[in-house]
Amino acid sequence: MLQLTAIHHIAIIASDYQRSKAFYCDVLGFRLMSEVYREARDSWKGDLALQDRYTIELFSFPEPPARVSHPEACGLRHLAFTVPDVAAAVATLADKGVVCEPIRIDELTGKPCTFFADPDGLPLELYQA
Repeated sequence: MLQLTAIHHIAIIASDYQRSKAFYCDVLGFRLMSEVYREARDSWKGDLALQDRYTIELFSFPEPPARVSHPEACGLRHLAFTVPDVAAAVATLADKGVVCEPIRIDELTGKPCTFFADPDGLPLELYQA
């Protein structure tokens, strides 16, 4: 049997690398671990960490096609982050200009959650631990 032990990283392609890097680092609190410009691909690659754990590979490519997110498209639905208090996290994001959907209660777990989007419209979720 295949023995997966964890998710190693999530790769995200940004239409504007600098804008997305600022969003993930300055707004969401990721730390830029390393960054390299790959001239042959005209592409940036940044490795971002959350709680000192490598989590996101942030890429840029010239003229990437838009990804369909709405209505619910087939494929990766969203990326969810655990927070201790959804309402407090929503307030922090609002102070930084990020609009979240109204907080809702997960009908299966009874936990608060909400959704918002990154600069390219990638759906992100906050889920209370």
